[in-house]
Amino acid sequence: MHELSITRSLVELVAERAGTRRVCRVQVAFGALTGVDPRAIVFCYELCAQGTVLEGSRLEIRTLPARGTCECGQTVSLSALRARCDCPRAGRVTVVGGDELVVTEMELE
Repeated sequence: MHELSITRSLVELVAERAGTRRVCRVQVAFGALTGVDPRAIVFCYELCAQGTVLEGSRLEIRTLPARGTCECGQTVSLSALRARCDCPRAGRVTVVGGDELVVTEMELE
């Protein structure tokens, strides 16, 4: 379960930024292409936060859509890693979003 190591890293990162201040809320954004199961992150969060400045904090998760850019310049939504644009050239699509994992907000006491 790689979500456990991701959650540990998330808690360590936020705790480092918070210093000695207590964390009330953390918002995280996961791209749709990361392969991360948000339910598993929520499950692991309370355990990983125990004994840290994040203990008792609320975790909010947002999922970011997968996006790509075609050779023609058009941005397209991706439902899978392999996607094609509807343009006449049917160019190759490069992923430009949906593969990120970002702490977007943290609320401190």
